[in-house]
Amino acid sequence: MTDKSLGTFINPFTDFGFKKIFGSEESKPLLISFLNDLLPIKHKIVSLEFKNIEKLGMLEEDRRAIFDIYCRDEKNQEFIVELQRAKQEHFQDRATYYASFLIQDQAKKGKWDFELTPIYFIGILDFSLASFPDDHYLHFGQITDIYSKEVMFKKLNFIYIEMAKFKKQESELANHLEWWLYFLRELVTFDDMPREFQGDIIEDAFALAKLANMSYEDRHAYELSLKYYRDFINVLDTAKQEGIEIGIAQEKMKVAIALKKNDVPLELIMVATGLTREEIEQLSF
Repeated sequence: MTDKSLGTFINPFTDFGFKKIFGSEESKPLLISFLNDLLPIKHKIVSLEFKNIEKLGMLEEDRRAIFDIYCRDEKNQEFIVELQRAKQEHFQDRATYYASFLIQDQAKKGKWDFELTPIYFIGILDFSLASFPDDHYLHFGQITDIYSKEVMFKKLNFIYIEMAKFKKQESELANHLEWWLYFLRELVTFDDMPREFQGDIIEDAFALAKLANMSYEDRHAYELSLKYYRDFINVLDTAKQEGIEIGIAQEKMKVAIALKKNDVPLELIMVATGLTREEIEQLSF
């Protein structure tokens, strides 16, 4: 029996929810639909192969707040799709750093002419980026000539979706991508699938996301993931109540001390502040 307190559908901003909707073998058609809607590519993606995210050399502390999908399509184009919940001071630097692993991985043994296949880093962000003060929720970046404004290199692409800026209601949705974003934003508020989604591929996403359709093992895994998500949000709220701006380096110690005083678990303090385990353990109050 499904716990009614959990709602009808899973939260897509949890680790389990994100992977269930976009990162499993059964959800590949959903990810393909989302990417085809999002990316301005001439030839649509037909198939995807999931790759091992561990090869990107991601740090352990990053894994606590970032959920990633790494895949390759039939044309060998490579994609990192990332959901990040917590604001990070050098997020775009880190995105470039991880994309560089995909570039290096394309190197071939023996004679090689250095031809690269396109790489796309896609960040679904549950916060706003300071580098984009406008109201646009979608940003697409390539290497561009600062004088002519022409694109110099099209094979390294960064796409950021600022969910905090996506405020459109159902009557305002202009394209299928916005229907996807509306689905992600509103999923936990629905008691049933709205009839507007009937016959659309997103209907399959509702089916995957419905708790009543899941096995006992999946529901248990989701409950654990949801608990971690709620604890994470509570940590951020606690830090904000202390009147401290997370991300300002010289204030991170104050945040950690305040959270330690409230007996917040060390792992959650690491997520909220970006400090290492050793740095937090050395703090006293």
